[in-house]
Amino acid sequence: MNLRRDVFQAIADPTRRSILMLVAAQSMTAGAIASNFDTARPTVSKHLQILTECELLRSEQNGREIIYHLNLNKMKEIADFIEPFRQMWDDRFNKLESVMKAYQKKISNE
Repeated sequence: MNLRRDVFQAIADPTRRSILMLVAAQSMTAGAIASNFDTARPTVSKHLQILTECELLRSEQNGREIIYHLNLNKMKEIADFIEPFRQMWDDRFNKLESVMKAYQKKISNE
């Protein structure tokens, strides 16, 4: 049975988000990624496995090394999914800001 991991559970973990930020800046080997954390390498390997299963990272065999790259297509897919929610909250905060400015103006005129 092939269980598919949830991408949002994957990025909920702060270590995995940090790994994504590292690899976004530069493709890296597992060892190079692990050197940025104070955890055991197998722990980082497990995080890499989860990120790869979610297709957030893709791995490329280069001789004996595996190099991890950010999967830009998957990241765009996630960003596209989140965008309507971001717009909705921006609209709500802008309305709240307008209400607060009107309230402050009313108070200052009293």
